[in-house]
Amino acid sequence: MPLTDVKVRNANPKQKAYRIPDAKGLHLFVTPSGGKLWRWKYRFNGAQKLMALGKYPEVPLAVARDRHAAARRQLAAGSDPMAVRKAEKIAIQTCAESSFQSVAALWMNHWRQDKSAQHIDSTRRRLEANVLPYIGSRPIGEIEPPELVAMVKAIEARGAADLAKRALQTTGQVFRYAIAHGLAKRNPIVEFKPSDVLKPTKKVNLARVDANELPALLRAIEVYRGTQVTRLAIKLMALTFVRTTELIEARWSEFDLENGRWNIPAERMKMDTPHIVPLSSQAIEVLELLKSLTGDCELLFPGERNPNKSMSNNTILFALDRMGYKGRQTGHGFRGLASTILHERGFNHEHIELQLAHAPRNAVSAAYNHALYLEPRAVMMQAWGDFLEQTQRGGKLLPFRHDAA
Repeated sequence: MPLTDVKVRNANPKQKAYRIPDAKGLHLFVTPSGGKLWRWKYRFNGAQKLMALGKYPEVPLAVARDRHAAARRQLAAGSDPMAVRKAEKIAIQTCAESSFQSVAALWMNHWRQDKSAQHIDSTRRRLEANVLPYIGSRPIGEIEPPELVAMVKAIEARGAADLAKRALQTTGQVFRYAIAHGLAKRNPIVEFKPSDVLKPTKKVNLARVDANELPALLRAIEVYRGTQVTRLAIKLMALTFVRTTELIEARWSEFDLENGRWNIPAERMKMDTPHIVPLSSQAIEVLELLKSLTGDCELLFPGERNPNKSMSNNTILFALDRMGYKGRQTGHGFRGLASTILHERGFNHEHIELQLAHAPRNAVSAAYNHALYLEPRAVMMQAWGDFLEQTQRGGKLLPFRHDAA
C-alpha cells in the first residue's frame, strides 16, 4: 500500500535500518538513529541507481512525491536524473558573476521539464527577442528596476503591450530561480507593478450577437455549406464555450466520452492549470460524429494540408463570415453569449466563471480548482446543451427545463 503521512510520522527506528516502499521505486529509509530519508531506486543504462530526495520532516511526503515525479520525467526523457542534478549544481557553483542570460538558461532547463514543446518554444523566443537584448549580458545581481522599466517600455512602444507584460512575468520567474539558488538576493520586479509603468489597455470584447439573434445563428451553423469538420468545430465551440486555441488544438486523448469529460492539460490553458469541461449529450453526439471523420488523427481538427498541425485559428472566423456574421460574431464570442445567458437564467456565478476558466488560481489551489463544483457544472453544461438544441429547433429563445438557481 502507498505511504500516508501517518505511516511516515509513526515509522519508528529499529535495530537495523529498513525501508518502507511507496510506489515506483520511491521509499522511506529509516535509520537506527531515527533518521528518515527519502530515496528512489531506479535503473539507467542497465545500472541500478539510488537517488536521495531529501530528509523527513523537512521534506514531507507530498514534496518527496513531486521530486520523484520530476526525476521520473527526466528518466523518461532519456536523462539520468542524478547526472542532471549534479550538472545543475556545478553550473550554479561556477556562476559567480552570473549574467542574466546564463541564469535564464539554467532556469529554462529546470522549468521546461513538464511543459509542451510549443510552450517551451514560445517562451524561449520571448526571452531571446524581448528580454536578452536589453539585460542578457548584465550580472543578474546588479540589475535594477529602471532597467526593467526601460525594457518593457521599449516593447510597449512597438505596440505590444500584452507582450511587455508577459516578458516581465517570465523575467520575474528567472529572478525567483536565481534567488532560490543563491545567484541573486532580490527580485527587482516585485518593487513595481506593470500598471505603474505601462499604459492602461482598453479591454476589447470580441464581437458577438445579442441573445435574441442566437436562434438564427444556430440555424445558420446547422445548414452551413462548408466542410463538415468546420461546422462541427463551431457546434462544439458553442456547446463548450472554450477558447478558440483550446478547441482547435484539442487531441482525442484528452476526451473521456464514456464519463462525459474533456480534460484539457495545463500546458494548453491560458491560466497554466488543468481544466475540465463536462460534456453534454449534445457535445458527445458532435464528438462521435467528428470521430468518424478525424478519429484516425491525433488532433480533432487537423489542418487540410498538414494533419499533424491543427486547423487555422481563422477557420471558424471565416466560416462565420461566410454565414453573414462578419463583424457580428467570432468563435470567442460564444463565451460571452454563454456567460450572459447563464447568468440571466440564474446559474451560480462561481460555477460559470470556473467553467469559463476565469477563476483566479494560484500554485497551492491549482491542483484542485479545475475539479471544483464539477457536479453542478455538469448539470449546467447539460442544461446549456438542451437550451441550444431547443433554441435551434424552435427558432426562438426558450427557458431552461430545470430550476437553474
